[in-house]
Amino acid sequence: MITVHHLNNSRSQRVLWLLEELEVPYEIVKYERDQATLLAPPSLQAIHPLGKSPVITDGEVTVAESGAILEYLVDTHGKGRLVPPAGTQHHRDYRYFMHYAEGSLMPYLLLKLIFRKVKSAPMPFFVKPVAKKIANGVSQRFIDPNLTRHLSFLGDHLAANEWFAGPEMTAADIQMSFPLEGAVARAGDAVSPRLVEFVKKFQARPAYQRALEKGGPYEIAG
Repeated sequence: MITVHHLNNSRSQRVLWLLEELEVPYEIVKYERDQATLLAPPSLQAIHPLGKSPVITDGEVTVAESGAILEYLVDTHGKGRLVPPAGTQHHRDYRYFMHYAEGSLMPYLLLKLIFRKVKSAPMPFFVKPVAKKIANGVSQRFIDPNLTRHLSFLGDHLAANEWFAGPEMTAADIQMSFPLEGAVARAGDAVSPRLVEFVKKFQARPAYQRALEKGGPYEIAG
């Protein structure tokens, strides 16, 4: 039996969604973030030394990192589903977006969130203008231009493809879901209507809705 060690408001929601799409039996062990620090509880370190989520166990096998988990699940339990045929352009796109989601897109969204928090963080009044100026400068000169370029690239790709790896949904779309939901929540006008509609499309899938019901409240999807 697969066990998903599931942290609220986290990437592990993607793992639940994939399992629902594959109709593979699983169980959930839920963990709650510390309300002050928003970090995962120390109890997750008993499952994986880094104490991060998502993590799954499948018998004697433990797999961490959402991309590695999704690839493991489709390879081990997918029976050929949610992966394009090997050797095709769709399969090359599949591999690309499986890695692009966390390797290229997510860092800019994380930086945007961090520098937004810097501007609102408690600090001495005489420091706040300096911190705000630095945060605005980094955002305007580095984060926002790069994020806009990435979101434009994604919109153009979806203009030519129904899903990220061709005409059928794949695990790459599930991997891309978390940063795209974050972009819709945080990137403002840089998000094109095409990306907004894509997010609405995958959120409407019955398997996504079942995963949401089983995983519990998921603020980024609100």
